[in-house]
Amino acid sequence: MARDRAARRDRRAAAGPRQTPWRRLSNPYEPVRILSDDQVEAIHGASLRLLEEIGLDVWSARALDALARAGADVDRTERRARLDRGLIEEHVARVPPRFELRARNPERTVGFGGRELVFATVGGPAFASDLARGRRAGTFQDTCDFARLTHMLNVIHLGDTAVEPTDLAPETRYLDVYRAFFELLDRPWTTWGMGSHQVEDALAMAGIVLGANTDELARTPVVMTVINSNSPLRLDGPMGDGLVAMAEAGQPVIATPFTLAGAMSPVTLAGALAQQNAEALAMIALAQSVRPGTPMVYGGFTSNVDMRTGAPAFGTPEYVKAAFATGQLARRYRVPWRSSNVNASNVVDAQAAYESEMAVWGAIMGGVNLLYQGAGWLEGGLTASFEKLILDAEILQMMAEVLQPFAVDDQSLGVDAVAEVGPGGHFFGAAHTIERFGTAFYSPLLSDWRNFETWTEDGARNTTERAHGIWHALLEAYEPPPIDAAILAELDAFVARRKAAIAAA
Repeated sequence: MARDRAARRDRRAAAGPRQTPWRRLSNPYEPVRILSDDQVEAIHGASLRLLEEIGLDVWSARALDALARAGADVDRTERRARLDRGLIEEHVARVPPRFELRARNPERTVGFGGRELVFATVGGPAFASDLARGRRAGTFQDTCDFARLTHMLNVIHLGDTAVEPTDLAPETRYLDVYRAFFELLDRPWTTWGMGSHQVEDALAMAGIVLGANTDELARTPVVMTVINSNSPLRLDGPMGDGLVAMAEAGQPVIATPFTLAGAMSPVTLAGALAQQNAEALAMIALAQSVRPGTPMVYGGFTSNVDMRTGAPAFGTPEYVKAAFATGQLARRYRVPWRSSNVNASNVVDAQAAYESEMAVWGAIMGGVNLLYQGAGWLEGGLTASFEKLILDAEILQMMAEVLQPFAVDDQSLGVDAVAEVGPGGHFFGAAHTIERFGTAFYSPLLSDWRNFETWTEDGARNTTERAHGIWHALLEAYEPPPIDAAILAELDAFVARRKAAIAAA
């Protein structure tokens, strides 16, 4: 019996995990409108008041200089910039409503704006976890394995540093990550933005890989980054420098405040959204003051905290309502919108699944363009989980299928099939069914749709255990996308030079 179960598992593993094809996605549904037009304008007006009357602390000299040149009221002693509504509205109007992000493989290039939808992996956690090794500090091996899995999962469009490689030197680890991404992935990815040097090095390496100069990279952007404000109303030095560097190079910026209602913003959703909007508009205006027409994504990350403990909460009803509202705000400014797939669970359990499903459904039904932190996020963003990556890939595949149209015509209506079967029959053997066998319905990556007896005969593995086996199977099947050995050698030489220069500085 045990030998039979093992043989069945081996056959399934040899066949490979079931996936939907890689495809660019478009959302055909009208986005949910939770706010009236008057309420949107009330939030907009409150945001402008915050920027005019209180302003934004900006701890980057380069960013302060750019805002001063644009006409902001800058107090260099306090490092405070106050931006009047005319400045904000003029600069935000310069953002392109749509842009594309170029991939090493042109077939993996993706677009942002309108009804387009892009899925990205988790990015930034300090810890990694999986069923066998548990929770641990992230390593470079974990970073590379997540990149390999990103390449293997068709539903993921955009890669990221899924886990911090804490076993590498903090000052230069970003160079090793960039080098790995250019080799392991053929799709676009997000660069680090904590300082201008991280941006400039990413672009220099992209130029090597793509054979493109600075002007060509600006015309066809190749990397994007997340710039977070330190809510409430502060932009720190490295993030400000990174934003300016990205704008100078014409590369897209995901301007994302991190507003947790009750802790980092007012406890009411309206107040949290007004502050989020103010911070996002300030960062967008800053980028446009550096280079008009810089591609931007409006990042929404408003959620709430547990008022009993102060702990962040994600995938909550408040998070979903904030996502719906943020989508309306972003569309008011004609700027592509980012939301996230988030949860606060510490393990891959039912809480992780239902909070993620809430977050994903709220984002997509709100008309999101970029679902960032889309796969692998656990423990409120502290951990990148290999099993959660697979669970999220299943959620994203199912959502992608929901977005696909279905036919309504003479053949699909099946009147002849009903006539063939007649009253009281079944359709398993009908010609209409046989013709469509294997393509009629979604084929799951992770879900196990078997009866209890068959499931127990095969070892009765739960969802997390099945996910563990799937990501291992994907890693075993991974083959790196083709890249010229001379390009890799040139990247290695660049990384060596930059590490030596950083060590000598």
